Amino acid sequence: MDIKFSGFGGQGIIKAGYLIGKAASLFDGKHATLNQSFGPEARGGACSAQVIILDSPVLYPYIVKPEILVAMSQEAYEKFFHEPVKGGIILIDTDLVKPATVRKDLKLYSISATRIAEEMGNRIYANVVMIGFFTAITKVVSKDAVEKALPGSIPQHFVDKNIEAFNKGYQYGINILEKKKSEQTKKKEKTEA
Repeated sequence: MDIKFSGFGGQGIIKAGYLIGKAASLFDGKHATLNQSFGPEARGGACSAQVIILDSPVLYPYIVKPEILVAMSQEAYEKFFHEPVKGGIILIDTDLVKPATVRKDLKLYSISATRIAEEMGNRIYANVVMIGFFTAITKVVSKDAVEKALPGSIPQHFVDKNIEAFNKGYQYGINILEKKKSEQTKKKEKTEA
């Protein structure tokens, strides 16, 4: 699975990619690589993290066309929305991304990750809210693996708050999937009637 996390410096984009790769390789028994790209600015510049997760060893650690794109800034969305493969997935933070162009051949899912993080007391948790959402929607890594990857990846006194942020994003994603499944069931029943 080829995944690109994108946004701007200071959002924890690289950390998000690192956590997903760590969860996959250490706790889900898969193989993972991480490559990162960022501008010379410490904060505010464009950045991305490319994560490849496979059941077998990763032989080429660079992404040509991601299957999943996570965009947490408008600039990142506009720069990368054309990259995912047909049938791929795009996850966006609706607080910071307003898609002017939407590809019909992709599945688009959105969450107000920044707003949820702010309601928790600090927008710094937005990337972990997005990781929870990503985990629920894509099923690339397990919920248990990500929860095990958080301690040791962040300062100890922030672990509980990050697990809370992860669970909020995860539950939001589960609710979206259940709603979509319910709508499809109703549509199917209506068609058969």
